[in-house]
Amino acid sequence: MGKPNRKHRAAKRRAGQGGADFWAIHGVSGTAQPTVEQIANAIMAAAGETAQGDSTVANRFAAQLAGVDAIVSAVELGAHSAGRHLIARAFQNGWLPADVVRAAHRRVDTFAVSFLTDVMAAYLAPFAPATVDETWLAQLRELAADTWWSDSAPHLGQWAAKHMLTSTEALTAVIEALAVLIVLPKLELITPLPGTARPQAEVRHHVDEKVLGRVRGLLAKAESTSYPDEAEALSAKAQELMTKYALDRVLVDADSSVADLPGARRIWLETPYLDAKALLIDVVTQANRGRAIFASEWGFVTVVGDEADLDAVELLSTSLLVQATRAMIASGNRETRGDEARSRAFRKAFLVSYATRIGERLAAATATTIAESAEPQRLLPVLASHQIAVDAAFDTLFPRTRSRGVTIRSAEGWDAGRTAADRARLEARRPLGK
Repeated sequence: MGKPNRKHRAAKRRAGQGGADFWAIHGVSGTAQPTVEQIANAIMAAAGETAQGDSTVANRFAAQLAGVDAIVSAVELGAHSAGRHLIARAFQNGWLPADVVRAAHRRVDTFAVSFLTDVMAAYLAPFAPATVDETWLAQLRELAADTWWSDSAPHLGQWAAKHMLTSTEALTAVIEALAVLIVLPKLELITPLPGTARPQAEVRHHVDEKVLGRVRGLLAKAESTSYPDEAEALSAKAQELMTKYALDRVLVDADSSVADLPGARRIWLETPYLDAKALLIDVVTQANRGRAIFASEWGFVTVVGDEADLDAVELLSTSLLVQATRAMIASGNRETRGDEARSRAFRKAFLVSYATRIGERLAAATATTIAESAEPQRLLPVLASHQIAVDAAFDTLFPRTRSRGVTIRSAEGWDAGRTAADRARLEARRPLGK
């Protein structure tokens, strides 16, 4: 170990004893009053050390900052500056507001998440709505992110008072929140950055609200019923409805001079069995003419396709995940099954088998819907052209991908999952609107 490293570690040890050396580590003289920029840099450095696994840094440095009354205003402005810098970097690296919040929820407490939500609201506030993609605005609305605080004082003090936090508690939460932003990797930019004017030619054909209302109603019934047969038949009807709507739409778009450009979304999954749940997202995406890729380290799936198809993927996959989990638990609770049915191996095998069989049935249902359409011969080349556009968009976002398998260690779980998926009565079909 060289001398610079030894000096750095020694300074860190002295800082841990509560002295002024923590400032020295980050280039701030122990006698001079630090500037806002120096404080912002020190806060980000403390967040960086926290991100590396030193859980004591945030509280120790927060206590030092809170203990110097003369620099309270500079600390508040420094925290704002650090937050703005790091959130801008996260956004430029492809993260969206909903992604940031989901990642933060897995690593920090609700106070830190609340601070990040405010940081995002403050960052986006200066941009004219016409220059911000609707995805950003919709996610901010869903997160209830707005600039609720007064401009007459820095945000940090008002935020701490709102949550009844001491200065040390508030600054600890800030440092921990910024530590999350520091570790966020670079992702694909799937939505234009704030401030980028939306192209006038870009048309996003979201699903008609009446159709969405019917689909949501079917899925709500499927999730509420205690009968697997009924749940899966309702889900099948929802998929049929979305498929017929999509096929009608692509024929209309084929006659339009403006194509519906493929888009992309991220669907976050809840632990455990992330790879099995990602497989279910994948088969639903394929059934709705899209492509999907799983980011296993962070636990989300990126889906690429037309906007209306992505609406269907989100609705159907979210509902099927609920139903699959309930069916898995119910299967394991049956008296006829032994302890294996409640093991991780059984449950993972169940979910993988369930997803695989659901994928087969959705593919068959889609093929039948196409065959029974009013203009199947006209529809097939249009769908082929659509698939080329989706594949091109996917390959642009993800030029280097690799396939990976899912290991199954329970034959009983596999059989149970397939049986559960086979209960879907996909043959129960009737023309749309009847």
